[in-house]
Amino acid sequence: MNYKDQVKKYLEYCEYRKELDWNTLKAYRIDLRQFFEFAQEDVPEKSKIEGYIVELHKKYKQKTIKRKIASIKAYYNYLEECEIIDDNPFRKIKVKFKETTILPKIIPREEIESLLNYMYSHEHRNSNEKMYKYWLRDISVIETLFATGARVYEVSNIKIDCINLNTGLIKIMGKGGKERYIQIASAEILNILKKYYKHNSEAIKKSGFFFVNSRGNRYTEYSIRLMLKKYTKLAGIERNITPHMFRHSFATYLIEEGVDVSCVQQILGHSSIKTTQIYIHIAAKKQAEILREMHPRKYMNILRVA
Repeated sequence: MNYKDQVKKYLEYCEYRKELDWNTLKAYRIDLRQFFEFAQEDVPEKSKIEGYIVELHKKYKQKTIKRKIASIKAYYNYLEECEIIDDNPFRKIKVKFKETTILPKIIPREEIESLLNYMYSHEHRNSNEKMYKYWLRDISVIETLFATGARVYEVSNIKIDCINLNTGLIKIMGKGGKERYIQIASAEILNILKKYYKHNSEAIKKSGFFFVNSRGNRYTEYSIRLMLKKYTKLAGIERNITPHMFRHSFATYLIEEGVDVSCVQQILGHSSIKTTQIYIHIAAKKQAEILREMHPRKYMNILRVA
């Protein structure tokens, strides 16, 4: 058995049969490559696997180690189910971790205000059209991250046919191809999104993605991170703010305002498939009411665009 060929088939199975997203496939590919670079054989002995786990503990945090081991276990489970191997080398491997609680990092409300106010106060309407289009895109992306609590790759991959600028309803494609719907309840944010679309409609229609870069292609996660880093620095914020921190902040502040935890989980897409399916049937009107009344942006003093 050639592990390179088997890994290729396994990743194709994950992509086309299990419909895993690009980021998960990338992680699997890296995890399996690292394992086989260490093992140097298709089905290593228990002692070699344990040696690899020891090496992982030297280099990575607990969360990363868990993921890497889970990736390799899933691969060998696949080989066993396909009857490619008789004995699963990970069947008898037991790894115990001391459970630790890592609190998510959130952005203080005043820093969100500072960031948004800086961006709105530096609107490029009176400069050239190109700069104004970029500004509209960037403020739209950041407002969408905070308004929806969506993951950065989910925002990056929003298709033009997945967003209704009249109702504010967005279809988000989450992990494993799971769909969920999120309502943007703020008229101000919808106004910005409409302006962005108006000035970028040609490139958007051509690419199929709602958020596009200067070349008319999808505005990637990496580009969004760089953009956020740039504006954070310009706004005089010392904290290293990442796109995912908007997600944590969205959830934390909604719960602080009294929104039921299960409702927040559904909006974030943290629920099981069954729960997600139930969520789809929740009236958009009810969700819009919750977000309109409870979203923390309502209580912030953000400059308005005419």
